[in-house]
Amino acid sequence: MAFSHRVRRLAAVFAAVAALVATAPAARAAEPYEIDAILDLTGYAAFVGTTQQQALKALETYVNKNGGIGGRPLSIVVADDQSNPQVTVQLVQGLIAKHVPVILGPSGPDKCAAAMPLVMQDGPVLYCTTPNAAAPPGSYVFLSLFSADANMAATVRYLRERGWRKLAYLGTTDAAGQDAERSLNNALARPENASVQLVSRQHFAPGDLGITAQLATINAANPDALIAWAAGTPAGTLFHGLHDSGIDLPTVTSAANLNVPFFKQYGSLAPKDLYFAGAAYYGANAVTDPATKAALATLTGALAAAGAKPDLIEISAWDPGMLVVDALRKLGTDASAAKLRAYLVNLKGWVGANGPYDFAADPQHGLGQNSVVIVKWDPDRGAATAVSKFGGSPLPGK
Repeated sequence: MAFSHRVRRLAAVFAAVAALVATAPAARAAEPYEIDAILDLTGYAAFVGTTQQQALKALETYVNKNGGIGGRPLSIVVADDQSNPQVTVQLVQGLIAKHVPVILGPSGPDKCAAAMPLVMQDGPVLYCTTPNAAAPPGSYVFLSLFSADANMAATVRYLRERGWRKLAYLGTTDAAGQDAERSLNNALARPENASVQLVSRQHFAPGDLGITAQLATINAANPDALIAWAAGTPAGTLFHGLHDSGIDLPTVTSAANLNVPFFKQYGSLAPKDLYFAGAAYYGANAVTDPATKAALATLTGALAAAGAKPDLIEISAWDPGMLVVDALRKLGTDASAAKLRAYLVNLKGWVGANGPYDFAADPQHGLGQNSVVIVKWDPDRGAATAVSKFGGSPLPGK
């Protein structure tokens, strides 16, 4: 009897050990896979960062409802850089010390540019949720949406083909404004734009409270249209100036302002004819690719579940997040920064809310001029409507 009792006790012990061994992989699999993000949650660009945070939280929920990453739930951990490049650098240095393979963000071009030197040699992959920075081809730095060159090429094509060939430029002196002006110079240098003339070139600092002198100079030049480049609070200064000066020109501005919070604050001051370079979501009536339609439906559904609607800022975070998630699903959760970089650099045919990506044709962005559609703000609908085909050629009557 004693022997039999000992056998039963040993059997119970072995059964308990076997149960622990069997459940250990499941317990490990249930541990969240963390992806770090750095966004502008406070400071002058908070409207961008908070909107992108909303998109990433909706993406996290969607991914976790659809299997997570390798069976592990996704957790996107967001840090606030306060719209300050110095804070961005400190946050990136901290994440490098933790040996993370990838960082989503930062939100703005100045923050992206500040962080870029830190990751050039060994990573991690820095997927900036801004299009307006200069990332070397093949590097660890990737940029959301299409490049400033693609943006401005489509913009100038639209203006030229509308017959608006005398242009004025007014932009901020920060990184975003400098990048836009450089891209405008490149667009104007194209042979097809030989008939387009820049009749006035003006600048203002992001902290300036007024732009009366610049607008007076522009008005005296009698342009057909204005490219007015600023985002957030500086764009509010720009809209105030245009409104108070009585200048009412067809105006193209940064798509960073293409969101509901911005128009709630500054919409009453916006020019009557206000244009942006948008993406596939705004030209949905021109989308024929079933995969792009499906990606747009996924985006719209995920945001609706979070009580939000798509806009260009939401999309600027959504596609990078989905690209990284899909890469990790294919490479595994132990993928290094080097493996992620190699995967993204060579990626072609992945389809997101912005349409098909091809990083070989458009390094670090994956999207080019043919992904750009010009849209016009409709204050009555509180939304933007496509006025061009993809690439910038005007739609009939638009």
